[in-house]
Amino acid sequence: MICFNVPPCIGSELDYIADAVSNHRISGDGKYTKLCSQWLEDRFEEKKVMLTTSGSAALDMAALMCGIKEGDEVILPSFTFSSTANAFVLAGAKLVFVDVRPDTMNIDENLIENAITDRTKVIAVVHYAGVACEMDSIMEIAKKHNLLVVEDAAQGVMSTYNGKALGSIGDFGCYSFHETKNYSMGEGGAIIINNEDFVERAEILREKGTNRSKIFRGQVDKYTWVDFGDSYLPSELNAAYLWAQLEKADLINNARIKAWNTYMEKLTPLAEAGKIMLPTVPENCVHNAHMFFIKTKDLKERTELIAFLKENGIMSVFHYVPLHSAPAGLKFGRFNGEDRYTTLESERLTRLPMYYGLTTNEIEYIVETIKRFYSSK
Repeated sequence: MICFNVPPCIGSELDYIADAVSNHRISGDGKYTKLCSQWLEDRFEEKKVMLTTSGSAALDMAALMCGIKEGDEVILPSFTFSSTANAFVLAGAKLVFVDVRPDTMNIDENLIENAITDRTKVIAVVHYAGVACEMDSIMEIAKKHNLLVVEDAAQGVMSTYNGKALGSIGDFGCYSFHETKNYSMGEGGAIIINNEDFVERAEILREKGTNRSKIFRGQVDKYTWVDFGDSYLPSELNAAYLWAQLEKADLINNARIKAWNTYMEKLTPLAEAGKIMLPTVPENCVHNAHMFFIKTKDLKERTELIAFLKENGIMSVFHYVPLHSAPAGLKFGRFNGEDRYTTLESERLTRLPMYYGLTTNEIEYIVETIKRFYSSK
């Protein structure tokens, strides 16, 4: 069976975890947490990066720091994971869903301004499959209307837009290091603070509402409870696991890009024959091969293809059910404008196996199996 996902493991992860244990430091903000945070800041030229317990926790922190009040609205795509929406529901916002572009499955930047009201506070963008949203246009809209921008870059580590790392463009960026992501710490994430006005607030929020971070900088001789906060600090054991992969980040990235390109090359004939559609990466974007998907004719054909692949030992999956059609989406939000593409395109999309260690022979078998499926139709 070819798995859909295999969590990345370089080989030194257990050594680093053992090192953390032997030094009697397994709670957060130790050696490995600092190494990971510093690497992310240096590599992606980000002002401040803090590891969190998950990508969802990073989004929660970002939403809470946006200063949302009851009745405020947040604009976001419906084609995303529930964590994007949950963060703003937690903060007390009303969700305003906007349609996606069919080429990238990202929020349609041309529809955002029409969704803005006098209650709009935030634009939350999701860089689907590690391919950037049209951030220049989105940042211009945000500046024009005095709005904050939160980047859900959970899938976007190592991706860029016009040379800038995803997560480093808006006011806040959020990464995920879940086991399904390119780089993993099991459960974990990071929040990127691009607006320096929020750094101290983020430290307090992450450290259970205390000014504990100032202790380590020698700014205070004791720490105290100063504001609302929560526990968003991951274990040092998780950070140690992640550090092994960040050390080899280019090795992992290059392997994934090679696999992605192999899929693209070998599936292009099927696309040219009109059987499937392949991913689009705009010229100003560099992606990280987070996933490879194809689009079938319709929902029926996708269901048949996934079943056929499974029968032949290949695990493939569809992705999000649009949030605006879910019970919680109906409760907490509304769809602005017409749903031209979100539902239609989500019903066609099929994700193929993609992970560090996937071999060329396995990809060739997957492609040949897909071709067999379409030759029988």
